[in-house]
Formats: sequence, structure tokens, C-alpha cells
Amino acid sequence: MAIFRVMYYSTVNVGSGGRITIPQDMRDDLNLQDGDTLTARLEGSETGQRQLTIWKQKED
Repeated sequence: MAIFRVMYYSTVNVGSGGRITIPQDMRDDLNLQDGDTLTARLEGSETGQRQLTIWKQKED
């Protein structure tokens, strides 16, 4: 199992229809291109807190 460390935080706003914009610095770091597919996971804690995690799959 991989262990990840926080590199930095950024604010993301929710727009029309629930759309979010990934900040440019994060898109650059992930080398995101038009048409790339990301995976999203919703995590929950025993206290009811929710966390959204989004990642790009490792390229072959």
C-alpha cells in the first residue's frame, strides 16, 4: 500500500452544475491533458466528516 504525503493545498470552487476547476499548478504537476481520466473517491470518518480524493492513474 502506498503512503502519500501532502505536497500543498489549494482552494477549489464549485461552479455551475457541480463543476470544479483544478488549479493550474496542480494540473501542471499531474501533467493533465484534455481528455485525461481521473479517479475520485469519497471517504468518510466515524465522526461524519467527508473527504474527496481525486487522482490520476499511473501512466503505463
